[in-house]
Amino acid sequence: MSNTRFRRPNISLREAWAWTWPKLFAVALVLLAWQLLFLSEWRPSYVLPGPIETFAALFEMVGTERFWLSTQTTMTRAGFGFLLALVIGSFVGIAVARIKPLRLAIGNVITGLQVMPSIAWFPLAILVFGLNEQAILFVVVLGAGPSIANGVIAGIDHVPPAFTRLGRVLGAGNIGLYRDIVLPAALPTYVAGLVQGWSFAWRSLMAGELLVIIAETPSLGTTLDFARQMSKAPELIATMIVILIIGMLVDTVFGTISRKIRRDRGLAIDD
Repeated sequence: MSNTRFRRPNISLREAWAWTWPKLFAVALVLLAWQLLFLSEWRPSYVLPGPIETFAALFEMVGTERFWLSTQTTMTRAGFGFLLALVIGSFVGIAVARIKPLRLAIGNVITGLQVMPSIAWFPLAILVFGLNEQAILFVVVLGAGPSIANGVIAGIDHVPPAFTRLGRVLGAGNIGLYRDIVLPAALPTYVAGLVQGWSFAWRSLMAGELLVIIAETPSLGTTLDFARQMSKAPELIATMIVILIIGMLVDTVFGTISRKIRRDRGLAIDD
């Protein structure tokens, strides 16, 4: 009889708990501090509600059709805007990294666009496109694209020259060299640029949905603004919690991809 045995799962319950409890502890500390602040009556309850009232409002919101329509609208905008920024930023990053005169011409401009607050673009976007989806998409792409481009540039710059020389020796052309050697080697830094690009895209989108209100198009941003106008503090904070959770979930996805890439390349060791 063969002695071959099935391999045990890599993650045990103890490891899963070791990964989970610090996050639960952090959440508990935040909720405790929030409750203590509420009990101190630092601000009236209609301005700063407690956790119980806020989460009751959150559960009530989740049960409505408008909440899911708002979330769908926001996530559709975020997904399409980030995808467009990914394509444009990747193309620009490769071009700038590969063409020296182009780097000298616009390399610093890309960095300047990256550090420029996204909200500063909205007056121009509204003037050019009006109060519509194009204005929001324009700023989301400008928010995420430069970070993605810089991630590509930094990743290509850190590819060891020996890799490209070896590719040339093996007969790789310009396209094959980048497709099969340079870009795969730059992947970890590229993914880091995607993570940063997503954070800028998400911030830009939230600012856009607060400034560009489109009639009969519910979104998380318009829900925030409506709660502010109606002085519904529990709904306002509940919506902020939803926005925070979505951002954390997407960041977790990128983090998982990044860890897998580093693990496959021997840059991270599983305990």
